[in-house]
Amino acid sequence: MAYDRPGDEALVLGVPRAARRPSPIFLALVAIFVACAVLAWHQVGNVRLAVFGFVVSGWLVSLCLHEYAHAVVAFRAGDRSVAHRGYLTLNPFKYTHPLLSVVLPVAVVLLGGIGLPGGAVWVDRHAIPGRLRHTLVSLAGPATNVLFTLVLVVVLRIGTGTGGSIEFWAGWALLAFLQLTASVLNLLPVPGLDGGNMLQPWLNPQWRRMYDLFAPFGFILLFALLWNPRIGGWFFDAVFALADLLGLPPWLYATGLDLIRFWQS
Repeated sequence: MAYDRPGDEALVLGVPRAARRPSPIFLALVAIFVACAVLAWHQVGNVRLAVFGFVVSGWLVSLCLHEYAHAVVAFRAGDRSVAHRGYLTLNPFKYTHPLLSVVLPVAVVLLGGIGLPGGAVWVDRHAIPGRLRHTLVSLAGPATNVLFTLVLVVVLRIGTGTGGSIEFWAGWALLAFLQLTASVLNLLPVPGLDGGNMLQPWLNPQWRRMYDLFAPFGFILLFALLWNPRIGGWFFDAVFALADLLGLPPWLYATGLDLIRFWQS
């Protein structure tokens, strides 16, 4: 379907209805998230397994919405190719590569307890006029993480006294912490990541060529930076300080991280 022809189909928020219907995979993730949240809330069955499903499915839903935000802004800025590639369907397997977009971020969540950015959607930059629009496309994803962080924190601070199990709220706090780490990581000015891509349009041609050479290795650069004790320490100090500022109890999200590692005693 040619989504760029006027009159083909009514647009909703600038996006054709046919190109923005949620995929069954995304709807299944939402259903798993809700079901596991209910089980954790009422402490039904294996609570650690319920919290695991609750956190992992919630994280995958946030990954889908992060990339969807990039795609929607890109579409409205002029790149119609995102509709043809299925980026507006919220299908996680449409975003770049399943390994980078799904498997690797989930593995890092489980083993490292941080929200690693997924592989970004491919955007036709030539179809988008103006440097500001390019920056807004890159900003859309991290802005989604920031919004999720704030919503999760507000619900946590209001809801902890209204009921539910400590395991449920530990998983909720962990989700908020993961969104916070993802927000910070995505805003780092690393080539290939959203923070770097926000700056790339404003570089002079020489620096832009150098940036483009390093951009494919963004994940490697990120791991190298975090592996450095001093830089990694600065990063986690900043994240923990922001978590304290937002009122995220360290013991609560640490408990959530312990719970999702259900294979440990």
